[in-house]
Amino acid sequence: MTRRVTDLVLASPRVLVDGAFQPACVSIADGRIVRVAALEEAPADAVRLGPDEVLLPGLVDTHVHVNEPGRTEWEGFRTATAAAAAGGVTTLIDMPLNAIPPTVDVPALELKRAAAAPAALVDIGFWGGAVPGSLGRLLPLWEEGVFGFKCFLAPSGVDEFPHLTREQLDAALDELAGFDGLLIVHAEDPEVLDRAAGPGGPGYPAFVASRPEAAETTAIAAVIDGLRRTGGRAHILHLSAASAVEQIRAAKAEGLRITAETCPHYLVFDEAHIPDGATQYKCCPPIRDAANQDVLWAGLLDGTIDLVVSDHSPSTAERKFAGDGDFQVAWGGIAGLQFGLPAVWTAARRRGVPLETVVGWCSSATADFAGLAGKGRIAPGADADLVVFAPEAAHRVDPQELRYRNRVSAYIGHDLVGAVRRTYLAGEPVDASGSPRGRLLTRP
Repeated sequence: MTRRVTDLVLASPRVLVDGAFQPACVSIADGRIVRVAALEEAPADAVRLGPDEVLLPGLVDTHVHVNEPGRTEWEGFRTATAAAAAGGVTTLIDMPLNAIPPTVDVPALELKRAAAAPAALVDIGFWGGAVPGSLGRLLPLWEEGVFGFKCFLAPSGVDEFPHLTREQLDAALDELAGFDGLLIVHAEDPEVLDRAAGPGGPGYPAFVASRPEAAETTAIAAVIDGLRRTGGRAHILHLSAASAVEQIRAAKAEGLRITAETCPHYLVFDEAHIPDGATQYKCCPPIRDAANQDVLWAGLLDGTIDLVVSDHSPSTAERKFAGDGDFQVAWGGIAGLQFGLPAVWTAARRRGVPLETVVGWCSSATADFAGLAGKGRIAPGADADLVVFAPEAAHRVDPQELRYRNRVSAYIGHDLVGAVRRTYLAGEPVDASGSPRGRLLTRP
């Protein structure tokens, strides 16, 4: 997509540069940052931020389910990218499910790109899928520029994206090691889940008990064994279990090439405050107790957990509330793309964690993980993807402000601190009602 030249200077006493806030003016030309200078050098026509605002790099969310084509009634590229921009996300990487067909071969990737190109308000990349039927045929997708390959080690929830057995996990790691591809893993063990399965119902503690920490630790141990054998690369998705943090810490200390992420909902919500029948909070693995949450925060702060991403997994209200509060029946996924930054910042403030640290987990760390050197930072040569954020602005989330196709979210009714005032993509404000300007990204 051709971008028109945009000349703009943004100026603020608080600009996030190299991990710290400083007074600066940021000059933009032709969609890129060309200069970061002292605030005193800002020209008369510079756009000056308000006294309660800071300038941040655009966030990079590497875990988003857009669901188009095939389940566009759940979400779609236009609505997902509008929500992304409203939340300060200027780049997202789309998961290979729950679209139909899933992105497990090149023709399916071409369908995804054709759907995204005329609709994307922010930049979009794509993950491929590793399912039993695609093993042995992953290289063509890699050569087409996917960022890696998603797999499940337990049933995914949709029939067209089956999970890998332990033997198939090993086969996938062997295949990817041959071209240094990345495997990203939904790590829950199906045998542990089968043993823990309960009768269902509206009780939230019973739902958590049905997906115990051992399901995560057992599956992660299998991934670690495979990395030790192959020397390959793997990333653990949506880490929920406190007991898995030490596993990952030890694997990193061993020199294995493993990374991990967690999600805002694990850092913000806890089991004790989720009412029975409130299936808007259902996700897999589940939101656990406050002590578990403390360990996840500690893992982020010491670098064991690398990223914070949304795992935006929306559905229709009918599916999300199916079963009249039965956690066994309702769709498992949190619609959180629009509120990740203020949600994590709200929780971080209470813990004394500075804003610059939070933004790093969601911007430079995620950009580096994806290999997008021009994203997630305010520096000369970087893409001019920027966010004007008011860190002390408080509000209660109202359904009418949701940009998703379906106005369903665990965040509705919660009080958050921090508001995205404007989002710039390549130096131009994103207009949710305007023409799409997002680019389709391939792996560098």
